Amino acid sequence: MASMRVPTPDWPQVLAVAWPLLAALLLGWLLRRGLVAVARRAHAREHASLRARVLQVMSIPASVALQLLFLDIAVATTPLPPRWVGGVQHAIAIGLLLCLAWLAVRAVRAVERRVVREHPVDIADNLAARRVLTQARVISGVVQGAIVLVAVALALMTFPAIRQVGATLLASAGVLGLVAGIAAKPVFGNLIAGLQIALAQPIRLDDVVIVEGEWGRVEEIAATYVVVRIWDERRMVVPLQWFIEHPFENWTRTTAQLLGTSFLWLDYRTPMADVRQALQHICASDERWDGRVCVAQVTDTSERTLQVRLLVSARNSGELFDLRCAVRERMVDYLNQAHPEALPRLRVDLARTAGSEAEPAAQGRALDALHAASTQVTEQTASPGAEDVNAADAEGAQARSEPAAHAG
Repeated sequence: MASMRVPTPDWPQVLAVAWPLLAALLLGWLLRRGLVAVARRAHAREHASLRARVLQVMSIPASVALQLLFLDIAVATTPLPPRWVGGVQHAIAIGLLLCLAWLAVRAVRAVERRVVREHPVDIADNLAARRVLTQARVISGVVQGAIVLVAVALALMTFPAIRQVGATLLASAGVLGLVAGIAAKPVFGNLIAGLQIALAQPIRLDDVVIVEGEWGRVEEIAATYVVVRIWDERRMVVPLQWFIEHPFENWTRTTAQLLGTSFLWLDYRTPMADVRQALQHICASDERWDGRVCVAQVTDTSERTLQVRLLVSARNSGELFDLRCAVRERMVDYLNQAHPEALPRLRVDLARTAGSEAEPAAQGRALDALHAASTQVTEQTASPGAEDVNAADAEGAQARSEPAAHAG
């Protein structure tokens, strides 16, 4: 059996192909190191300057793009077959297109970071900052998604086979377009809802909202969804379109100030004047009270107790909840010490038997007193002529009242 001979490589041709490629890679690597070093030095010297940030954004994508350009020139000078050269140059063109998209995405992110720096939200009155920050985050996400989508579409369209498929689909786009539209409805619906939220702003970052009965803060607004941080540290992920189609509560839409109530059920003998004075003292001694509202009202009654509403105000919802709890606790302590009779209790009257009746004399005196006060009570509770139909009705009512007055 004859031994197989290993073909001897054509070293001059290998060198003719290798040295331009190696030179391009080396030159691109050196250029990249230089651009990155310049960007870091500018950022260290001029931390807040616009030039430093522009260099930092452009350095890496530009270095990769220049390296690809050097490779394209080097491949054109090699003695490779034209088919191979065309394939490599096609791949380099796609890489340059993706580098351009990469640079655009980094530029959008840099603008977003600048907006975030210029509008801090860690201040007391951050309503305007949260409004701008919400617009920047949502619009930035939508623009970045559109850039990536266009770049991928353009890269795919550089392949002839895919262009042919696209032409075929466009020729029969009737049914396929309808199916694709129905399938993509949630995606495009959320994108459009994101633009609506960015412009109209029914919600913003760090807003306090009630969603599906849960209290939480808007932690993140992405291009298609919203993350709500619930008070017990759970996270609720809600599609953007939900906020456009469903009603919800926004407690910080125009301001963070809120009113809150604490209800107490007290005895009928409760001295409301003392309760109001004690509530004023409680609110004044608590730094969470913003000084706007501090009111005690009897809002309802039952057969045994009064319903007393303690209405207070605070700068934000978190402080309001703590203030309501403190008011409720301190008011109960005050009533226990100063007015224990004001706390509700069940009474049993043992002075009378179950079947006893009032004395006839006492009943007569009560009826006489009721009859004597009936005219005065009627005058105090009647509307001043608002229910009279005409002048004749008013004169008739006056004539009927005069004999009763003489008889009294």
